[in-house]
Amino acid sequence: MSSGKGPRWTQTWLGGARAAGVDLGQPGERFGFPESGSGAVASYGRRIAALFVDWGLSMLVASMLARSLDWGPPERSTWTLVVFAVQAWLLTSLLGTTIGKRLCGIRVARLDGRPVGLGWGLARTLLLIIVIPALLWDRDYRGLHDRAANTAVVNI
Repeated sequence: MSSGKGPRWTQTWLGGARAAGVDLGQPGERFGFPESGSGAVASYGRRIAALFVDWGLSMLVASMLARSLDWGPPERSTWTLVVFAVQAWLLTSLLGTTIGKRLCGIRVARLDGRPVGLGWGLARTLLLIIVIPALLWDRDYRGLHDRAANTAVVNI
């Protein structure tokens, strides 16, 4: 029973805000980030590629530890997560980038321009390893872990 004057009610909530005719602008626009190039909000593809690189390196380190310490698969899996968390925390906190992010040409930046720091880096990493907060994104492609740390992932 549409009146023909606009989208059906199911299109507005199933299709998101854009389907309802709401102009959200470009990701990062409200924070002053450029639309593309250096400093623009990083794409999903680069972030996922960086995550796979970081996770793969963590698996490699945990496997080497497992071999020398005679660990089984459960211990190796746990230590993969620990190695991932420690490298993500320290490298993001101190350098603003992990090995995977660097190879993919992205970095983590605080919205106020300051370094991420150990405290905010730890909060961001703890939320990242819980996984669910990192999967809930806003219109600026910031997961809850980024929102909590007042950060965004941008192109180098």
